[in-house]
Amino acid sequence: MILSTRNADELWEDFRREVEEELDQSRKALREVKLMLEQSQAELTKLTQRNASITSRLQQVHSQFDTIPRPEIREAYNAALDAQQRLLVMRGQIEKLQSDELGMQKLIEYLEKIQRLLTSEGPKSGKPGSIGGMETLEMVINAQESVRQRLSTQMHDGPAQALSNFMIRVDIASRLLDMDPVKAKEELSNLQAEAKKTFVSIKSFISELRPMMLDDLGLFPTIRKYVEGFKEQTGFDVNLNIKGQERRLESYLEVMVFRAIQELMGNAARHNQDHPGRLQLGIQVVIDDNYLKVAVSDNGKGFNPDEAQKTSGLGLKLIRERVEMLGGTFDIDSAVGQGSKISFSVPCIEPQSPRIPA
Repeated sequence: MILSTRNADELWEDFRREVEEELDQSRKALREVKLMLEQSQAELTKLTQRNASITSRLQQVHSQFDTIPRPEIREAYNAALDAQQRLLVMRGQIEKLQSDELGMQKLIEYLEKIQRLLTSEGPKSGKPGSIGGMETLEMVINAQESVRQRLSTQMHDGPAQALSNFMIRVDIASRLLDMDPVKAKEELSNLQAEAKKTFVSIKSFISELRPMMLDDLGLFPTIRKYVEGFKEQTGFDVNLNIKGQERRLESYLEVMVFRAIQELMGNAARHNQDHPGRLQLGIQVVIDDNYLKVAVSDNGKGFNPDEAQKTSGLGLKLIRERVEMLGGTFDIDSAVGQGSKISFSVPCIEPQSPRIPA
């Protein structure tokens, strides 16, 4: 169904207003985050000074351990534990605020780009402002919101819950120090193991949001690292084969290809969780002078490609849309009960100027 020009104009104007409102709210939120970060850093300075004073007192107690009354010793140790706990919480809060600040800045930059696009292009341009262009923008935004919601849920159910549990268990361990030192040591040992697991989870979330290797080392080392982590997390058999002369490509192209591989591997894992056999994944990446070709195959349940065109989620549609916008090709080869192979190729676009190492 083709929308009338009037309806297209109205949709375009509504979308423009939504972007402006979102941009205003994001800028306000960024100012609030900056203010909270400034206040938290000031509080951290005070806590650091207090901790230094308490540590000095603790050293004094330690040097006079045999002469100082037990209540004073207990008070000194409790004060030290309290100070360290407060420092830990404040440092965690600052790290979160810094992460929020960076995320808000990225979102504002993204919204500003959309705003410039909306200002320079109108619904009659036939390009970004066309109905197809608006559908693409909507698809991109919906996909991003879907990722944000999924990560938010995972963070709440995983690291956030674990950190809350840590605070309770640290308090329990500190109280056990006087009553049952052996039990306290056992509790702290368990906490250390849990902290390592949570650290791995947080690294995984950070990598999913934006792998640092992608900016520093480029697409191919990042793919290798991601595949290694994927194998460890899922236990699936994954075979990666990269052919051709590896080199840096334009930043947006590297991001697009990596996100596509990430999405296709994730789809294979999600849709074959109840697969009776051991899932095997194959990722082939070939780069030549002109094209970068990617194929992700699996021995899973497979699906009907015609039905997938109508019912597949945002992932496949967005990959196809981005590939075709870059002048590439996208293909699905699958059948029910026979696994699947999804492949695409895009032109190799190299940076116009040398990258400056960070």
